[in-house]
Amino acid sequence: MDQLARPYEPRTAPPDEDRTFGADAFARLAVELHDADGMDETVEAVVQFALQAEACSYAGVALVIRGSREIAAVTDPIVTEVYQLQFDLGAGPMLTALSEGVAVQVPDVAAETRWPEWTARMAQYPIGSVLHTPMWANAQLIGVLSLYNTEPNAFDADDEAVAHILARHASVAVASTRDDETMAAAVDARKLVGQAMGILMERFDLDDTRAFEILKRYSQQNNIKLRDVAQELIDTRKLRGSYGE
Repeated sequence: MDQLARPYEPRTAPPDEDRTFGADAFARLAVELHDADGMDETVEAVVQFALQAEACSYAGVALVIRGSREIAAVTDPIVTEVYQLQFDLGAGPMLTALSEGVAVQVPDVAAETRWPEWTARMAQYPIGSVLHTPMWANAQLIGVLSLYNTEPNAFDADDEAVAHILARHASVAVASTRDDETMAAAVDARKLVGQAMGILMERFDLDDTRAFEILKRYSQQNNIKLRDVAQELIDTRKLRGSYGE
């Protein structure tokens, strides 16, 4: 198989680099995740920390969002390519971890036999070993943290233990961010509906109950989300067609 034209530049650490990470390091991570502004920033903080806390050249996070598998963060384009390869093949260690919720380690990519086609296609990448750790939140599998090293047999038991701790921190932060974003969306929707109700109440001299019933009936009859109905009324000061009076 042809080699990719773009040369990869994996992260390499000096031999004497101190990779001992304890409670202080994870406390700093917790602060970074708490301060992250949204889910994108949260997962970016996770993968960047993984480069410091683990024996890895590249890191990535894939999430399950509304039933869809999505690449959320990577430290290098090579991770995007490797993720996409598995999406295209429908098989591979990351997909196994993401679908079954189990940690999957590949000590030597070149010698791996569980996913033959994946192994063959991985020959074009400078990756020797892989570690995928599932991310759980409230008994729900929400994603996977992926670590890659250019050398085989790079991850030991300590690395795997740290990966599990890191994945737990990431899971809590991502789940919290999702909840915050969901709550923010709900608050915005309530504000829009309230404004739309005010328009109807003023224009047609209605009480709040009747105004809400009109918006709800229009939403149901036209198969449009209530939030979108409210936005339409606010933007145009009218609803297309009949709104069910």
